Parts: sequence; structure tokens; C-alpha cells
Amino acid sequence: MSSTDKSGAFALGGRAVKRLGYGAMQLAGPGVFGPPRDRDAALAVLREAVASGVNHIDTADFYGPHVTNEIIRKALSPYPDDLVIVTKVSVRRGEDGSWIPAFSPGELTAAVHDNLRNLGLDVLDLVNLRSMFSTHEPAEGSIEAPLTALAELRQKGLVRNIGLSNVTPAQIAEARQIVPIVCVQNQYNLAHRADDTLIADLARDGIAYVPFFPLGGFTPLQSSTLSDVATRLGATPMQVALAWLLQRSPNILVIPGTSSIEHLRENLQSWPLQIPPEVIADLDAIS
Repeated sequence: MSSTDKSGAFALGGRAVKRLGYGAMQLAGPGVFGPPRDRDAALAVLREAVASGVNHIDTADFYGPHVTNEIIRKALSPYPDDLVIVTKVSVRRGEDGSWIPAFSPGELTAAVHDNLRNLGLDVLDLVNLRSMFSTHEPAEGSIEAPLTALAELRQKGLVRNIGLSNVTPAQIAEARQIVPIVCVQNQYNLAHRADDTLIADLARDGIAYVPFFPLGGFTPLQSSTLSDVATRLGATPMQVALAWLLQRSPNILVIPGTSSIEHLRENLQSWPLQIPPEVIADLDAIS
């Protein structure tokens, strides 16, 4: 049995993925820009993740740009039959590393082809359209035009499934009138619980919820509380944060990222951690 088997599975675009996956963002250089400091280490982390049973990898061709996808291809191609690679579009990088919205049909088409080429694939398993009305958090605005362009690429056979990232409930509802949506990627963790109701709504419809930044945006007091709980449970704060997400709802898929094999192994050991109800109550109070 692999390290991730007992984390459970969930259907992502009709394919069963382990609920404990891997996010590849940290494989690029500082600021998710340029090459990694240690390319061999990046290759080793990916191979270790897959050898440990991970079959859900989250990436984007604007990580680097192009760097992360090229490393994934080098490390893992030819890909295992059960591996699902999820990518994102609607962003390009400036020469200074800035994050620039790229929402036009032409830019989205180019991004899909960049992902296909750099990953070495004929079709992308799942592409998330990232809303860029605000860089750091969901903001209202119609996504009909870019999503329609992405849906046309799906009809052409370049994309199997479509998801959304950094979106509001209204945008999700709008999107589902255009094309089937199989997952939503938003910031969510112990300290940021704005999507509590949304997660339950998506679970009822069999849609995956993929939180990013499991430790992002904590205040010092919140971090102290989490550290205290981790000490009581004989675990690390990251393990507790990931275990809490896995226990939070069966449709949550976690994708912790790291460029270190040591931290990867630590993260993959979060699934056996069962948090008692009274400790869950303490953690819920963080928000």
C-alpha cells in the first residue's frame, strides 16, 4: 500500500485521484520565476511523490514560466496511466516576474498549447481558468467570454475537463451554465473559512474543492494556536493543517507543495493523523 492510499480518493473529471496530491509551484525559482536552485532536487521530489502513490499533480505553465512543466515532463514522462495533471491558464509573466492577466481567446489558446508542448501531452486532463479580476482573492466579474473560449478548446479535444480558480459562487454558477465544472481552486484553510458553505454545495454536486495556501495568511496568534495543537498531537503544524482539510469534507483534495523530499515525506504523513473532535473545536476557533 502506497503512502497516500489511506487518504481516500475522489473522482476528478471522471478519474479517481488520491485526496492527497502535490502542487508543483515551488519547483520554479524564487517568486515562482526562473529555474530552481537545484534542478536535480526538483526532479527527485516529483519522482518520490509519484513513487509514494501521488496521482494528482497541480501545475501551470506560467510557473517559471515553462520551467515547472518542463521539469514535470523530464521527471515523469512517459506518465503513469493513473496520473492526473491539472494546470491553470489566464496568466502570463512579465520580464520582471510580474503576474499579468491573459484572458483573451488568443492568450488562452496559446496557454493551452504551451502546456501541451511543455508537458509533452496530446490532451490536457484538466485546465483551471483562473479569475484575474483580483490577483490575490476572488472578485466579481463575468467569466463568460474566457470560459467560452476554453470550452471551445475542449470541444476540439485539446482539454478533457475544465475547472475554476480564484472565483466567487456567482462566477461558478455562471460557468456551470456554459460547461461542466469538475473542480474549484480557492484559498481556504483554518484561518480563511469564507468558502465553508461553497464547499458543502460543491460536495452535494460531486465537484472537487482544491484549497491552496494551507498555511497562508495566518496571524501570529493563529500560528501559535496551530503550533500548540500540533505539539499536543505529536505532529507538525503543516501536518495538522492538511489533516484538518482532509477531515473537513470528502470532496476536498489537498495539493501541498515543496521542493524538499524531507518536507514531501512529512506532508504525505498527514493522512494518518486523526484529529479528535475536541481538538477540531480548538482549531475551528482559529478562524
